[in-house]
Amino acid sequence: MGIFGKREEKASRVGRLMTVESLGRPVWTPRDYASLAREGYSKNPIVYRAVRMIAEAAASAPWLLYEGEQELDTHPLLALMRRPNPAQSGAGLMESIYGHLMVAGNAYLEVVAIDGVPREIFALRPDRMKVVPGADGWPRAFHYTAGARTVEFVQEGDLPPILHLSLFHPLNDHYGFAPIEAAQTSLDVHNASGAWTKALLDNAARPSGALVYTGEGNLNDEQFARLKAELEDGYAGARNAGRPLLLEGGLDWKTMAMSPRDMDFIEAKREAAREIALAFGVPPMLLGIPGDNTYANYREANRAFWRQTVLPLVARTAQSLGNWLGGAWGQELRLSYDADQIDALSTEREALWDRVASADFLTRDEKRQAVGYGVDPERKPEDGAPAVEG
Repeated sequence: MGIFGKREEKASRVGRLMTVESLGRPVWTPRDYASLAREGYSKNPIVYRAVRMIAEAAASAPWLLYEGEQELDTHPLLALMRRPNPAQSGAGLMESIYGHLMVAGNAYLEVVAIDGVPREIFALRPDRMKVVPGADGWPRAFHYTAGARTVEFVQEGDLPPILHLSLFHPLNDHYGFAPIEAAQTSLDVHNASGAWTKALLDNAARPSGALVYTGEGNLNDEQFARLKAELEDGYAGARNAGRPLLLEGGLDWKTMAMSPRDMDFIEAKREAAREIALAFGVPPMLLGIPGDNTYANYREANRAFWRQTVLPLVARTAQSLGNWLGGAWGQELRLSYDADQIDALSTEREALWDRVASADFLTRDEKRQAVGYGVDPERKPEDGAPAVEG
């Protein structure tokens, strides 16, 4: 209560400014998700592999659950994360979520609860979901449209039905920015390079040119038609690539386009591939892109991939999931991940253990705490040393 007996409500003072032009109406996404998914994920091998690597790696991170500082080995939330719904495993659900974030910049989870307790979780397609802002500027509801049907999810209660995950977007209040959008120019260059190569193979595997008649007069209609048919039947197509062109008297071939070498074609395509990998945060070495010597070896590149790209994504997702679902059981729950079970980080873990083991000034229990295991509850205190409480 305020000092004058009026109820005080906490709210952002600038939130209502977000709805000046769209109060109570859905904010339609400004990009074409279908085009990004089709031209990027479906047609570009670099984008496809980068998205798969990130989604599969992040989904493989094991979950940990804490109540305060105590780790819980069993809990309904852990069981829900392992089997979120009858049709998917936990890894399958999270792979879909991370994939949506990479392609759309947004991911949506729906929870099905019974008596306020979560029972199932489903991933919803981001291109079908629209945000409906309320008077305070924050999402009041979500509209999910499939075909001619629209379902409204009102964000109310202790457990809102929808969790919206998004990547930072500097110009949009409600929707995230996908890595594939930042790589759009490089994606177009890479796809155009592939299309150019295909067209080159379909057109005699050489740049286009012209047959110039240097003889007297002009070719008659019959000669022109015969020459055109011979070119199409005998010299066009991939199977005729490199076949020498036999010219009769008065005919000369004139190239009318730059060669692949003149265009620096291969290097331009590789540079586009490197820029796509950079936008996704995947070291080019892991994607088989030649010419990148940023990392000394594959293991170092893989470790950087996990530390700089995968684990930050897993950490923020775990925090969002824990905040969304944790309160349903009336406990102070915190969802995290187990880095000790990630093979790519095994060398870091071994180095830490070696440093701690060689620290003679630490007791055994202090060493256990330094590597994240806590004190040994069954071990007696060392002679002359007090017991270390956990």
